[in-house]
Amino acid sequence: MTKADLVAKISEKLGIEKGDVQATVETFMDEVKTSLESGDNVYLRGFGSFIVKTRAEKTGRNISKNTTIKIPAHNIPAFKPAKIFLEGVKANVEVK
Repeated sequence: MTKADLVAKISEKLGIEKGDVQATVETFMDEVKTSLESGDNVYLRGFGSFIVKTRAEKTGRNISKNTTIKIPAHNIPAFKPAKIFLEGVKANVEVK
């Protein structure tokens, strides 16, 4: 599902114009992004959490030059689904 599909589905279910729904979805994503960029996690009860994870420093390899490189510690955004959300996906989605 793309963002356009999501906007169309919400618009259809709620009877709100697509432009208004798109502005709402864009604002939601901007707020989540802004919160994560400032180091704050976003918790949505029953859905999941958008969190900032810290990756430890590690040694990697540049295979084209056959050298080792040092990859510094860094933060990445991550999503952790709520338990009820995770159980629903496990129960309803067929394993491929």
